[in-house]
Amino acid sequence: MSKPISPSSLTDRFDRRVDYLRLSVTDRCDFRCVYCMAEDMTFLPRSQILSLEQLYDVAAAFVGLGVSKIRLTGGEPLVRNNLMSLVERLGQLDDLKQLHLTTNGAQLDKYAKPLKAAGLTGINISLDSLNAERFRQLTRTGDLQKVLRGIDAAIDAGFSRIKLNAVILKGRNDDEVLTLVEFARAKGIDISFIEEMPLGIIDEHSRALSFCSSDELRDLIDTRYPLSPSGESTGGPSTYYRMVDSSSRVGFISPHSHNFCHLCNRVRVTVEGRLLLCLGNEHS
Repeated sequence: MSKPISPSSLTDRFDRRVDYLRLSVTDRCDFRCVYCMAEDMTFLPRSQILSLEQLYDVAAAFVGLGVSKIRLTGGEPLVRNNLMSLVERLGQLDDLKQLHLTTNGAQLDKYAKPLKAAGLTGINISLDSLNAERFRQLTRTGDLQKVLRGIDAAIDAGFSRIKLNAVILKGRNDDEVLTLVEFARAKGIDISFIEEMPLGIIDEHSRALSFCSSDELRDLIDTRYPLSPSGESTGGPSTYYRMVDSSSRVGFISPHSHNFCHLCNRVRVTVEGRLLLCLGNEHS
């Protein structure tokens, strides 16, 4: 019997072409952010997670099917032992145009330059507060100064685009929105504000009470820095706006208030090898 012909690209039944893979390299994290996980977490036994070789094989298979962008995620990717070896191998895939990483930034002061040298092309850094005490409360374990050093290290490493991600919770850090925009402007980097997503098991607050919509934040920012729609896309879910006096872009990720399912081009592979066709759904 002849072998079946492999498809040249991944297209779902809604005719959306999948060209972006979010690849989780670990479920572990050195933070315990209140909107992401419980304070006392039980992580997967190491025997159940994919090896770095298996993660590479999965990624290479997706690239062979037309995926041109891969984002390494976690947990916190930089706590995975020997992650640099995976980044180096992925960085050598000819048809992979973008290799990005999402991180809490706590270890970037050590890894930013090696990651850039290995072929990483973009980096997203979570930053929900510029107040050290509040930052500790939101992350439970995080050291703001270490993250700020990591952001500076990423800038010094020469990444062409660096983006901050801020999850805004009503009554917790919504008074820092303008301060965070000012910080991004001063550093010459982008920032996206993210509506809290219904992912992960949390026990610290009510998501319904903490919800802060992108429209509220955009209206607030617009009072100080008038925003103009840019129409730009980085291949992800952010809707970007420009300010006339800055190179920094302000993005909004709005899974609740402005659903973007019809534009979705992403799938997610968990560290235990489950394929999720929707980032907001645990069916696999």
